[in-house]
Amino acid sequence: MTRRSFLGAAGAAALHGAPSRPNVLLILADDLGYECLGCNGGTSYRTPNLDKLAAGGIRFTHAYAQPLCTPTRLQLMTGQYNFRNWRAFGVMDPKERTFGHYFRDAGYKTAIAGKWQFWSYNPPDFEPEWRGKGQRPADAGFDQWCLWHPAHTEDKGSRYGDPTYEQNGKLHPDVKGKYGEDVYSEFLMKFIENNRDRPFFAYYPMALTHGPFTATPKSAAWANQRLKNDRRNFKDMVEYMDEVVGRMIAHLEKLKLREKTLVLFFADNGTDRTIESRMGDRVIKGGKGYTLDTGIHVPMIANWPGTAPGGKVLDHLIDSTDFLPTVAEACGVPLPKDKTIDGRSFLPQLTGKPGNPREWVFFHHDPRPGHAKEEYTLQRFARDHRYKLYEDGRFFDATADPEETRPMSSLRPDAASAKKKLRSVLARLR
Repeated sequence: MTRRSFLGAAGAAALHGAPSRPNVLLILADDLGYECLGCNGGTSYRTPNLDKLAAGGIRFTHAYAQPLCTPTRLQLMTGQYNFRNWRAFGVMDPKERTFGHYFRDAGYKTAIAGKWQFWSYNPPDFEPEWRGKGQRPADAGFDQWCLWHPAHTEDKGSRYGDPTYEQNGKLHPDVKGKYGEDVYSEFLMKFIENNRDRPFFAYYPMALTHGPFTATPKSAAWANQRLKNDRRNFKDMVEYMDEVVGRMIAHLEKLKLREKTLVLFFADNGTDRTIESRMGDRVIKGGKGYTLDTGIHVPMIANWPGTAPGGKVLDHLIDSTDFLPTVAEACGVPLPKDKTIDGRSFLPQLTGKPGNPREWVFFHHDPRPGHAKEEYTLQRFARDHRYKLYEDGRFFDATADPEETRPMSSLRPDAASAKKKLRSVLARLR
């Protein structure tokens, strides 16, 4: 990074009223739909720490992810739609550049803890052409890492009770008595403490609340059934996730880093299909893997004391590709001019300005390219706040018909205008 590019990027961040070299803590929950947080109207689980984070920051009501975890994670880390760099499930091109690379090149200390899954873990009889391929965390721009499932294939071990994880290149198998989410969060808190006097980028792709639905250290079953899969544990898992987020925020406060740190909370897709949650009298069945809103509509919170206004709720459309350009702009980190970045920065909104909100979000969902099974086939669609258009022509009022059971044919003027706009988006990104 040249001195001129650094000063120019830092100046751009300062124009928005943000510190020029802030820290970033980006937290990504796993399989957590919009309906799971109390601040979003959820009534099945207690999430006081996330509710407090939302009350003191900005809560976004229209944030969207891909229907499955790893496709979202690739978009989040690269700022690109999947058709540009998605090769196979659980595979990141070894030449791909992530936000880890960009931040480290700009002088930030970087760390990741939680779940990786970008090195193919296919067994010998399934997609053998991708076996043993992908990108390892050591090559992804992170100075330090503590991760479940970073490379080893068949025996991935537990991500929760008695976890298996790799820390900075050393594999720790079946660590008795530990809980994975405690290991990952404690690693990141130590990293933050060791780098309190320099800018850092900490990425926390959590394991919670993905199945298997096992006991947490707060569960009654922890003592003797900690590895038993039971959907009744999901409530404990959501609430333990919230507790861990609270610990991270408390640690930043203890180190007097809150005003220097942009905290972002997002999720990679909707809740598991076997889980039912409530929003008052409404029962919401999880839609992970589906292109319905229950599969793609996720919680999002931004909190940055002294920079982001508190107690604000925005209905701006947010896409998982938007995070890279946003944190890069906030921190004065230049992005390559010769590479397409599909995301749009929402930094202005974080600093109380109108910004340039999206009019649509786009999805290229192709979890296993080339597979004929219906659940794996390519689906491309775009949506705005209300309407959704699939590339095959199906058009829905996603607000009035969230289950997408009634394709629209006769259109009101507003629907016709939306369909025309979304058709243009799909054509442009074909």
